[in-house]
Amino acid sequence: MSFTVLIPARLASTRLPNKPLAALGDAPMVVRVAQRAMLSQAARTVVACDSQSILEACQAHGVEAILTRNDHPSGSDRLAEASQLLGLADDAIVVNVQGDEPLIDPQLINEVGALLLQRPQASMGTAAHTIDSLADLANPNFVKVVLDAQQYALYFSRAPIPWWRDGATPDHSFRALPDPAPLRHIGIYAYRAGFLRLFPTLPQAPIEVTEALEQLRAMWHGHRIAVHVTAHAPGAGVDTPEDLERVSKLY
Repeated sequence: MSFTVLIPARLASTRLPNKPLAALGDAPMVVRVAQRAMLSQAARTVVACDSQSILEACQAHGVEAILTRNDHPSGSDRLAEASQLLGLADDAIVVNVQGDEPLIDPQLINEVGALLLQRPQASMGTAAHTIDSLADLANPNFVKVVLDAQQYALYFSRAPIPWWRDGATPDHSFRALPDPAPLRHIGIYAYRAGFLRLFPTLPQAPIEVTEALEQLRAMWHGHRIAVHVTAHAPGAGVDTPEDLERVSKLY
C-alpha cells in the first residue's frame, strides 16, 4: 500500500484564530496532526498551508510543508493545488487528514488509504462509525451516511437518516435508535489525485448547497464513495477554545 497524506491548513478561523499554530505542548497543532499521520503507513506526509508562518512552523519541527494560494474556498481546492505542485500521478492515492485532528488514529488513516486499492470503481473513500445515542443522531453537526450492500455511500445528510418510520414519535423524534444502528460520517477522505484535481472544476450540486456537504458534489456527478466502517469513534477535533483546552491537557 502506498499513499500520500495531505493536511490542509489555513491561518484564518472564525471560532479559533490562528488555529493551526495553537500550541499543544511544545508544538503547534498542525505539527501534532502531521506527527500522527507520520505514524501511519503513508509514504509521505505533507502540510498544504496558506501562510509563511505555518510553513516555517512545520519546517522547524521537521514536517514537510508546501505553500499554496490563500484564496482557496475549501480544503479540497487547496489539496488539488498541492497535488499538482507535488507532481502526483493521476492514479496516486491521497488521504486528506484535517488539520484540526491532533488525536487521529494512524490505523484509521491506513484503512481509508487502502479503500481505493480495494475499490477500483470508487473515486473517493471515507469512513464512518455507528451512532450510539439519540442526541448524536439528532445533532445536525454530526453528519450521517447511509450505505448500499457493498458499502458505497448512498447519501450523506445532517438529518437523522435512515428515518425509522415505525420508531418515530408524534414530535418527529425517535423512541430508540434504529436497528441496524445509523452511521456517523468521519471527515477523512481518500482520493485518486486525478479526481482530486478534477473535483474543484465540477459545478456545485443543489443538494451540496442545501446540506452544506461538499462530498455530495461527487455523488451528484456520478462518482462513487467507498466507506470504511470503523468500530471506534475518532478522537476529538479542535474547533473552539474549549476544545483546545481539553486536548492540550493530553500534551
